Amino acid sequence: MARTRRTRPEPSEGESNTSSRRAAWANRHHDAATRALIAADAAAFLHQSVSSPCLNTITRAEGAYIWDGAGKRYLDFHGNNVHHIGYGHPRLKDAIAAQMEKLPFAPRRYASAEAVDLAQKLATIAPGDLSKVLLTTGGSDAVEVALKLARAATGRFKTVSFWDAFHGAGFGAASVGGEQLFRSGIAGPLLAGTEHVAPFACYRCPYGWPAPDGKPLLDQCRLACASMVRYVLEREGDVAAVIAEPARAVPYIPPPGFWQAVRQACDEHGTLLIFDEIPTGLGKTGRMFACEHDGVVPDILVMGKALGGGILPVAAVIARPGLDVAGDYAIGHYTHEKNPVTARAALTTIEIIEEEGLVKNAARVGAHALARLDELKRKHAAIGDVRGRGFLIGIELVSDRDAKTPARDLAEEVFYRLLDGGLSCKITMGNVITWTPSLVTTEAEMDWAVDLFDSALAAAS
Repeated sequence: MARTRRTRPEPSEGESNTSSRRAAWANRHHDAATRALIAADAAAFLHQSVSSPCLNTITRAEGAYIWDGAGKRYLDFHGNNVHHIGYGHPRLKDAIAAQMEKLPFAPRRYASAEAVDLAQKLATIAPGDLSKVLLTTGGSDAVEVALKLARAATGRFKTVSFWDAFHGAGFGAASVGGEQLFRSGIAGPLLAGTEHVAPFACYRCPYGWPAPDGKPLLDQCRLACASMVRYVLEREGDVAAVIAEPARAVPYIPPPGFWQAVRQACDEHGTLLIFDEIPTGLGKTGRMFACEHDGVVPDILVMGKALGGGILPVAAVIARPGLDVAGDYAIGHYTHEKNPVTARAALTTIEIIEEEGLVKNAARVGAHALARLDELKRKHAAIGDVRGRGFLIGIELVSDRDAKTPARDLAEEVFYRLLDGGLSCKITMGNVITWTPSLVTTEAEMDWAVDLFDSALAAAS
């Protein structure tokens, strides 16, 4: 059988699982039981990039922390963005247990009060007039529901999205996504009509405009990144939707006025705007939804990950009422779409976020962290850029500040030193130390993490 020719994708979603530093760290830290479980995992599961082989084992998760098989505790600044309320929140576990006793499942043709309650709650917290809901079992499926809805509402099929974005692993979601890791090699052919443009990324502007210290010079660039979206909408003429992360999970924060300009271009060309808030929704950036920072309401909003409280998988699509136009077709109809247990988990998660003031905590402690990291930037020449909002934080490491040369080897060294010290996070784009803490993370814990990063970078440099 002929094999598909493969090349190694560019760094994007996470650190390498097969680097020499990964192997050296594993040799230092893995005991016999850990090695045995990781080997069993590798033997049992299909292998895939950024997942195989596993970094470590896990035996416990509680609050902001995880524990490995050797009993070592890590403050988790990764968590796949599901652990907003902390792991194993007692109130959530009680609510799930009670719901399983009351009503464990609802066949798809029957309405349940739990699912209706969740849909109504989502409508109250969503921006603008977004109020019509469809639930799915994961974010990738929710993205594909949003794409189908955009097609139904506009009579068009084309999309515009951004290179380097991640919207899910399904064929539709990968088609509008922009990561080589999910699009190239074995993935194709993908959906037709999925146009891509370079994203906003002020520190490394793909359009070539200067951005001292990562801050755009808007009088010079005049939002070239937004103008390119308008340009494609004008040239294509029949685009159903622009789909994007309002704050990129890399992370990158949009320049001021970007989303207002894109919103206007969409309105002028009859194109819907879909915001993927799967990693950023429910308070990660210090607002309930990241798009609220920019004062722009999409036509469709997709959320997931943290919605299940870090215990159960559930995602949601929330749309304007006028987009409820696909009633004659099945655009979701998942077996567990209106599962009362996952609905109860999501509803309880939102209540915990609201009642415990977790969005405000993310805004306050996140601002404190960014201020401290900016101070470290003045101390360490290897820090090229510090960016983020709330608990979406990126620290880009470079070997030359003027040339902005990515310091990938240094980033990997720092990453493993952070793990040594008890902090779990990840690397994106090969050289960006990325922190996405749970919303329960305290200022004291954040200060500990910043101090650890300071010492790790000094030692690695």
